Amino acid sequence: MSEPNEIRPPEETAEELADRPRSDPGRELFDWAESLVPALVFVVLLFVFAVRLIGVDGDSMLPTLQSRNYLIVSDLFYDPSPGDIVVITKEGFLINKYGREDSFVKRIIAVEGQTVDIDYDAGIVYVDGEALDEPFTNTPTNRRGDMQFPQTVPEGCVFVLGDNRNGSTDSRYTYVGMIDERYIVGRVLLRILPIREFGVVS
Repeated sequence: MSEPNEIRPPEETAEELADRPRSDPGRELFDWAESLVPALVFVVLLFVFAVRLIGVDGDSMLPTLQSRNYLIVSDLFYDPSPGDIVVITKEGFLINKYGREDSFVKRIIAVEGQTVDIDYDAGIVYVDGEALDEPFTNTPTNRRGDMQFPQTVPEGCVFVLGDNRNGSTDSRYTYVGMIDERYIVGRVLLRILPIREFGVVS
């Protein structure tokens, strides 16, 4: 049985090889950079104007958030609402060992015009006379601060508490007090680290 004839592509002549376009490493690098730069600009603008990456340091938001969690935070079109978890900075509050002003994470309990009261014996927080259902808290609210209640939240401010009610420094203390909305860095949207806990924070 005869073998089929082998089909070979025609060989290129020396002239044809010389005329073939050669790859230009410099041009390829330029094209790659040209595609990458807009993506980098977009990421930078996104993190400057829309979102921030912030790490948690401390246990005041247990069990919702743990120390060394990393969060995506945004203030884009944000209007503070009760129940939101927010990152706050406040001039003169919580100066860390390096002399810089810290940010801290808390939950908004009440906004301007609402009245907060706390029954420390029962561990219950009331807003406008209604007892809050707070399944996210680590403990009942038994730890007393020096703030006297009831308190009505002033205009442009919010009242915040940590979810770890007996291990949080928050609006129960007069040196924290009501938080001016201008000091809200943004609302916590996502936990991105650790990866196994990635998801929406509520």
